[in-house]
Amino acid sequence: MTEKPTLPTLDDIDACVFDAYGTLFDVAASAARCRDELGDKADALSALWRTKQLEYTWLRSLMGEYVDFWHVTGNGLDYAMATLGLDNPSLRSKLMELYLRLDAYEEVKGVLTRLRECGFKTAILSNGSPTMLTAAIRNARIESVLNDFYSVDSIRIYKPDPRVYQMAVDGLNIPAERICFMSSNAWDAAAAANFGFRVVWVNRFGQQPERLPGEIAHEVKTLSDLPSLLGF
Repeated sequence: MTEKPTLPTLDDIDACVFDAYGTLFDVAASAARCRDELGDKADALSALWRTKQLEYTWLRSLMGEYVDFWHVTGNGLDYAMATLGLDNPSLRSKLMELYLRLDAYEEVKGVLTRLRECGFKTAILSNGSPTMLTAAIRNARIESVLNDFYSVDSIRIYKPDPRVYQMAVDGLNIPAERICFMSSNAWDAAAAANFGFRVVWVNRFGQQPERLPGEIAHEVKTLSDLPSLLGF
């Protein structure tokens, strides 16, 4: 049997910072829990909702028209439901409520626990509003294994603006080059690397890399590979 190749470790890391949606929390979980009501439109709704949610963050940043991520998430859902011919206010309310209780990926709590036990600081850096992030963190029961979380709401502009990544540097009081940043979003990973973080791209969905600046240190399929990258 061929042994799995050993990846070179990331040295001189003091903190691990995680994107939230798609990295720690499964953004498809809300639609998946409503599959009986959505029928064969469930997957299409989930994909289009996520696409418009992200597009609206970028477009609003360029337009200088910030609203928080809860508002953007609702706008994205409205677009997706209208596109798919879904006129159901009660279903909309249910989908939005479920977005506050997204499932964490199965390895998340165990990995965060190991990181804290080994002395690393841990934090979330996210587009999510403070209310959304607090709800998701509590639902996943990971409060005790996070040092902090940082929301773009405090600076009123979305990723990939460099000021977002600077929040983690300032909040943790750790230089960018000593922070390992994880995201499942290829564009976010590239932007964070371009900013100066040591980046691990958690390519959960088998995406192609973006054609953007920023040298990513490692690509993994799940966060389970992170401890070995950090040498433990």
